[in-house]
Amino acid sequence: MSVRPAWEVREGERATRWLHVRLAFGDGARIDALATVCEGWVCVEDVRARPALALEDLALFADWIEGPLARACGDGSGPGTGDGAGEGAHRERPAPRRGPEERRLVAQAYRAAQERGADPVLAVMDQTGYSRRGALRLIGRTRDEGLLPSRHARR
Repeated sequence: MSVRPAWEVREGERATRWLHVRLAFGDGARIDALATVCEGWVCVEDVRARPALALEDLALFADWIEGPLARACGDGSGPGTGDGAGEGAHRERPAPRRGPEERRLVAQAYRAAQERGADPVLAVMDQTGYSRRGALRLIGRTRDEGLLPSRHARR
């Protein structure tokens, strides 16, 4: 995680700070945000994520960045800007399931998305936390096990 100051506005004793926040995960996922810190509260102004965040991850995002933002603003709760905290945030997600159980969940998410007309690959990404490439690999393994039909109809 990195936190960089963007700008600051002072009104007497009160200061409002805007900070650029970046969380980078080992799988290539990235979250960039603009956050406002004033008198102990944090407001997230803008968030951009690749791949898109699931709603539950977005709800946790403010919790992930609150400590590093406070340290960056100098509240004395720790040194630096929270380097390495991105990995801690990544570990807050549910532990990934492996093996047959994971592939059953992938098949369920894939079929449910197809039935409602949504993108099944995005549904698998949301379910597993994998990048698009990782989700496609997992879908392929699920097809190989026979839990999903093959991509191409045989004639």
